[in-house]
Amino acid sequence: MDPVFRYIEAHEDESVRRLQALCRQPSIAAQGIGLEETAAQVAALMRDAGIQARVVPVVGGAPVVYGEVKGKSPRTLMLYNHYDVQPPDPLDLWQSDPFAAEIRDGKIYARGVSDNKGNLVARICAVEAMLREHGELPVTVRFIVEGEEEIGSVMLPRFVRDHRDLVAADACIWESGYRDLDENVVLSLGVKGICYVELEAAGANRDLHSSVATIVPNPAWRLVWALATLKDRNEKILIDGFYDDVVEPTAEEMAQLRRIAAQRDDDAQRRDYGIGRFLLGLSGVELLKRNLFQPTCTICGVVSGYGGPGSKTVLPHRAIAKVDFRLVPDQRADNIYEKVQAHLAKHGFADISVRALGNEDPAKTPMDAEIVKVVATGARRIYGREPLIFPSMAGTGPMHVLTAAQGIPTVGTGVGYAHSNNHAPNENIRITDFVDGMKHIAMILHLFGGGR
Repeated sequence: MDPVFRYIEAHEDESVRRLQALCRQPSIAAQGIGLEETAAQVAALMRDAGIQARVVPVVGGAPVVYGEVKGKSPRTLMLYNHYDVQPPDPLDLWQSDPFAAEIRDGKIYARGVSDNKGNLVARICAVEAMLREHGELPVTVRFIVEGEEEIGSVMLPRFVRDHRDLVAADACIWESGYRDLDENVVLSLGVKGICYVELEAAGANRDLHSSVATIVPNPAWRLVWALATLKDRNEKILIDGFYDDVVEPTAEEMAQLRRIAAQRDDDAQRRDYGIGRFLLGLSGVELLKRNLFQPTCTICGVVSGYGGPGSKTVLPHRAIAKVDFRLVPDQRADNIYEKVQAHLAKHGFADISVRALGNEDPAKTPMDAEIVKVVATGARRIYGREPLIFPSMAGTGPMHVLTAAQGIPTVGTGVGYAHSNNHAPNENIRITDFVDGMKHIAMILHLFGGGR
């Protein structure tokens, strides 16, 4: 593999410029900005690297970019990524334009550089390096790059149904991964699901003077009372049957959590968040277990009435809350959505509308899957340290629909680090991690193809 690594190092500047160019193209799924243009740019980038690529339209959604290189063995490895990014707001907290892809102190700053364009470009460049040095790949590689991950991969199920042949693989490398606060390389074997809803309480047909609050219902209070029924102060979710399908971690997974806990500094993470304690006073193994194997109910935002400077005596005519439920095996998003509706009706809030904004089911790969050993071995060789293998991650992605439902074992690895600021201002990656990420993918291809 040394010639491949030398190629990667010799073409580092070119790879960085490619990443900058992709980051300078806005691709905001939530606002429908730049998706087709970015898909075309990704396909062109693949073709320049020697990958056969095409943009596959998806009716009602953003296009998917499909790339393929045939390998010399019968094995196929899927690489899943997404080209869409989160909105860059709040803009005033960025130190440089979020789409300038500025380099400062060995880091590239841009919206989407960590989540997920850095991982995507690193993989394309890794494949190119192997093709340039060896003339072929040891395994067939299939890129699936979608444009709606940040809004729940709404149309990916349709793509999978319509293109079963394109998503067939022996294993998959997922889009995400990072180094933690202690510089441990974190690999993940699963994702939580999500049921994201918008709740709306309605009142009068327009905002009114607050003096009529004696006789006109206030939808903001109505919504607050409804939200208060969802969870108690001990963090227990109060929806009937909510926990019925939650599966406890296996003995092997618990043993892995103990290994992870022994290598992590809870206090460093707590200080990094700027909080005095974690919820329920948890630490160590119990903190990890709750974070990875328990569902959540989170108020993501509440909007109603006036929130500007100074005072405005107004009685709002409507109130809206965004709420997400992170789900664990074997919960199902559609089932939780129905239970939320039933819960509100049971507690006298049937008048509050419930709109689904994104449903995804959880997924998890067995720890003894071959691809887990391959990715971990590759990490040891490239990073020179033992990786932390998380049985799942606390975040969400379309792993169930794309790979788990097809029985494809999946492992996440990537080029981010603890302060990459995903979804936040000043998102960034370190260029050294970007280069190491290319080498790691090349090593994975080598090992998965039977290399030593």
